[in-house]
Amino acid sequence: MTHTDSFRQQVRDWLEINCPESMRRPYRNEAEACWGGRNCVFYSEDQKNWLERMVSKGWTVPTWPKEYGGAGLDREQAKILKEELKRINARPPLESFGISMLGPPLLKYGTEAQRQQHLPPIARGEIRWAQGYSEPNAGSDLASLQMRADDMGDHFNVNGSKVWTSYGELGDWMFCLVRTDFEAPKHKGISFVMFDMTTEGVSTRPIKLISGKSPFTETFLENVRVEKDQVIGAINDGWTIAKYLLSHEREMIAGSGISASGSLPVSQSAVKTIGTENGILKNTMLRTDIARFEIDERCLGLTIERARDEVKAGVSLGAAASMFKYYGTELNKRRYELLMSIGGHDALVWEGDKSRDGYLPKMWLRTKGNSIEGGTSEIQLNIVAKRILGLPG
Repeated sequence: MTHTDSFRQQVRDWLEINCPESMRRPYRNEAEACWGGRNCVFYSEDQKNWLERMVSKGWTVPTWPKEYGGAGLDREQAKILKEELKRINARPPLESFGISMLGPPLLKYGTEAQRQQHLPPIARGEIRWAQGYSEPNAGSDLASLQMRADDMGDHFNVNGSKVWTSYGELGDWMFCLVRTDFEAPKHKGISFVMFDMTTEGVSTRPIKLISGKSPFTETFLENVRVEKDQVIGAINDGWTIAKYLLSHEREMIAGSGISASGSLPVSQSAVKTIGTENGILKNTMLRTDIARFEIDERCLGLTIERARDEVKAGVSLGAAASMFKYYGTELNKRRYELLMSIGGHDALVWEGDKSRDGYLPKMWLRTKGNSIEGGTSEIQLNIVAKRILGLPG
């Protein structure tokens, strides 16, 4: 048995013993996802145990160094862990913007004190992070942001507002872009800061979406004190960190186009919902659409894996993140269009236990926002055209 095979068997044996059976089923609703944080209320004892057991192995952030709460796995080992989790349809033990977005910039640009302060609590799910990027007049043109951070010597005094703050009312801390130099070119006067959302002067207000749910908020800062030791990178060089984080955010959103652990593939959903005749879906057009979707989904997954291997070898992801984000967005919209088709009239039921409180139609509506968040599809296509295809502006 090779070293790789041995590691896979170890992972498989551990998961068999430690992953509760209830954590191997698709989510019934959004409330069953674990986001952690100071005010986290576990949906069940199994959910709590699953998180604690994965934390004990460092497998919530398997590639992070052990001193920051990770397992120090190499790329191949992390891929095996991911495959074994998907094999048993295990739910993610922890959803976290701290892991998917803030962690990489902290590892690359943060001071050792910042890493020690923030990374272990992220890995353990103790702190839930929110993102302060977009503003009412700075969305796609993010560098036009106007949130003001005045230098007060040992700290900044911050005033302004952010919009589309995902789960802002539930965040414990926020990573945020602020303007620290109003005289410099717009990309040069931005700093990347972090602050506790219980700080005096921070408030949020929900934004209701077409689905009736409100995962987004407006966030207001009025004379908020932000310590200078909570600036990542150099003051006025926050755009460098912002771009690096965006590449990881776009890769995360691209991943929404791929069936994740905790969710059934579209083909299995179809078989479960409408059944088969002699092992084949009767609706030829639907069967073809599902096959085409799952082929495209598989191709995206393999392409992202190849890109990750190239990054490990020292090749910058660069504009490819925009390509992945755009295609992953379109795939996720296609997924829910197919699931709505599979469900038929029943997929339109908006409330009640049978429809899981309208989980499917609300998620279908929610996917429309994928085209905007993390950079609009139009912006991503412009980046692909200019930086990958080399087309003239």
